[in-house]
Amino acid sequence: MKESLKIAIAGATGYVGLELIKILSKHPKAEIKYLCATKSIGKNIKKFDIQIKKKLPKISSLEKIQWDKIDLIFTALPNGEAQKIARQIPKNIKLIDLSGDFRLNNHNVYKKYYKIKHNCKSLIKKSIYSITEFSRKELPNYNIISCPGCYPTSVQLPLIPLIKKKLININRIVIDSKSGYSGAGRKIEKKLKDKIFLRSISAYAVGNHRHTPEINQELSKIYNQKINVNFTPHIIPVSRGILSTIYLDVAKNYNAKKIYMFLKNYHKKNIFVKISKFNTSIGTSNVLHTNICKISVCKGSEKNKIIILSAIDNLIKGASGQAVQNMNVAYGLKENLGL
Repeated sequence: MKESLKIAIAGATGYVGLELIKILSKHPKAEIKYLCATKSIGKNIKKFDIQIKKKLPKISSLEKIQWDKIDLIFTALPNGEAQKIARQIPKNIKLIDLSGDFRLNNHNVYKKYYKIKHNCKSLIKKSIYSITEFSRKELPNYNIISCPGCYPTSVQLPLIPLIKKKLININRIVIDSKSGYSGAGRKIEKKLKDKIFLRSISAYAVGNHRHTPEINQELSKIYNQKINVNFTPHIIPVSRGILSTIYLDVAKNYNAKKIYMFLKNYHKKNIFVKISKFNTSIGTSNVLHTNICKISVCKGSEKNKIIILSAIDNLIKGASGQAVQNMNVAYGLKENLGL
């Protein structure tokens, strides 16, 4: 193992990029060599976030990267950009992507939901979709690591164990998720001037959000049968955090308490997944600025119905923190190093 990993970050000035920088600048095995963006070339990254204290390279363009000087690159760029980089970099460089470019196995589904053509189809099969808790063994074998979306992370951590054991009715999965506005990226800042937005909750992309096929794909893969969830996201007037409320019908001879005990046992060794006391309400306050996913199992209106609450910080466990968690495992480091 090298003394330190030499790292480039593309998309350094966005919400996720800045969170990555804050984590990696304190990581004992990380050395940031390049901070890349399309604008603000030559500027100090501290101008974008005063919490960044460490002296770091000034912002540069991707073209300035000397690939033989780095081990991996994080891409926190708009959809469509990571696939361009993946075609250009040397094969020995790992790419950890936080966009949607390598999340979907089917390039036609990608085009339908992301509204752009996938120009790197051959590399989709060479990438791994990685929620760390479910892909530890496989991670070191891949040089393209796709980090899941924030909503799918909050949803899959409680659902995948239940689907593996066939403990729920796959035809009745209803997901209501609420996210802070940082999940929409920097472009949302223009809309923040609208005072109505800051005082309201808004559903969006109802019935066709781009994270829906991602959730369906991964749950179907586990069950080995097609699953279609009912998923509706909302933006709420806070800066960060996600709370997903998942409504389920449980299998015969199961109830909320048994599901709680099962999930508590399943995740007992997953240091970033915390199961709350049975039948308790939770929110995002306890997970903000952490890499923790907090899950609560609650009773439903009838014996065979349950409600699962799942809370994460969309910028950490839903993005930058999970990316670093993936990096740690991929390079044989302690999973919680720097986190």
